[in-house]
Amino acid sequence: MAYFFRFLLKKCAVCVNIDTRICCFFERYLKMKKNIKRIMAFLLALLSVSMLFSCGKNDDDDGKLSVICTIFAPYDFAREIAGDTANVTMLVPPGSDTHSYDPTPRDIIAINKCDVFIYGGGESDTWVEKLIASAENPDMKIIKLIDCTEELYYEEHKEGMTVGNHGHDDDDKEYDEHVWTSPRNAVIISEKIAKTLCELSPENAEIYNENFDLYKTELEKLDAEFKNIVASGKRKEVIFGDRFPLLYFVKAYGLDYYAAFPGCAGETEPSGATVAFLINKVKEDDIPVVFYLELSEGKIASTICESTGAEKLRFNACHNVSKKDFENGVSYLSLMRENAEVLKKALG
Repeated sequence: MAYFFRFLLKKCAVCVNIDTRICCFFERYLKMKKNIKRIMAFLLALLSVSMLFSCGKNDDDDGKLSVICTIFAPYDFAREIAGDTANVTMLVPPGSDTHSYDPTPRDIIAINKCDVFIYGGGESDTWVEKLIASAENPDMKIIKLIDCTEELYYEEHKEGMTVGNHGHDDDDKEYDEHVWTSPRNAVIISEKIAKTLCELSPENAEIYNENFDLYKTELEKLDAEFKNIVASGKRKEVIFGDRFPLLYFVKAYGLDYYAAFPGCAGETEPSGATVAFLINKVKEDDIPVVFYLELSEGKIASTICESTGAEKLRFNACHNVSKKDFENGVSYLSLMRENAEVLKKALG
């Protein structure tokens, strides 16, 4: 330390008097101290990353399987089937817009180490393909939701919608990725998850199969309830003053719809023509309810309702949920049962 101070004083020897020399000394000392802190912080960051990469697979989960899902619906399916035998996590934070998600370095490391990775597979998941291609985990099982459907539909541009180009040519067709909105597809996805977990952990196969059978029963009850609601309804048309990520839902139950935007639209402000079209639709067809989506402010639906006297109600696409709902333990089943109640009002 004495040598360090003599070094600093020598560097300050050019100062004309003792006062300026002392001031210069402390300035240099503080500057070097600040640089040392920066260097230490950088080294600690490198050490942290090194530790993350060097840790063994699932070192902190007591040997349980690691299942990572990008969005809420498959996250909920996986935790219903896996129970306590796996650590199931959701990448996109509750309350966040899933279409603009950007993985963090920690997310990338976690995905590279996981046993099962589940994602949608649509246009908003293009980052996933690159990540999977560069992954260094040949044992990781991958489930793509758009491969788990009775039939894959192209995104529709209905009359009256405000439609952008989504970053590509207008002539390009884009698959609608929201396959989980149909309870029938939810059964297929859940079965795929159960089979995958059985392959990875045969000793827990009985648990996975039993949990899937129970969950399938609940999903089939939900499907039957929606069929009954539609069958007894006075109309077969719904209006969304919002995006429309529910194509698989309306196709499953024979419903028609009109909306402000397609399901993956990046736009937030509809054209005046779109708002006018939806207002006229509600008036002409005597529609009692205008829907908006979870995590949406519902401004468009409010405008339509103010002009028509219709009731504004939330419909859950189960893409993501609010932080409050997540902490309160909402599930795909509970959210879809809420949908059943509001659909009765819309079709009644």
